[in-house]
Amino acid sequence: MKSNAINIQDRTFEFACRIVKLYRYMVKQNRTNEALCRQLVRAGTSIGANLEEASAAQSRADFISKCNIALKEARETYYWLRLFKETEIIPVDRISGLTVECNEIVAILTSIVKKTRSRVED
Repeated sequence: MKSNAINIQDRTFEFACRIVKLYRYMVKQNRTNEALCRQLVRAGTSIGANLEEASAAQSRADFISKCNIALKEARETYYWLRLFKETEIIPVDRISGLTVECNEIVAILTSIVKKTRSRVED
């Protein structure tokens, strides 16, 4: 599990960097709805932050809790990306890769939470 944790931490850090760059692009293009942009940046950058906290968890239950928070933030980020795409706030070519990556992060985190929970129940 350690190698997956490192991989997902790296991926979510890179994802957060891409979210911040998207925000900077939106500001330059004057395509910002400040409230929506803040929501996207907050959710998109907190995924990795919660996984960093999970890596220092005090117990398996604490680990699951922090990973679950990261999963919820990833789902919220996916929502905001879809909303920006459908409302054409952000051009499709700028957002499609992020949407795919976010969906993959959701799938990975879902798997981590389910597998860790099943170990607790055993």
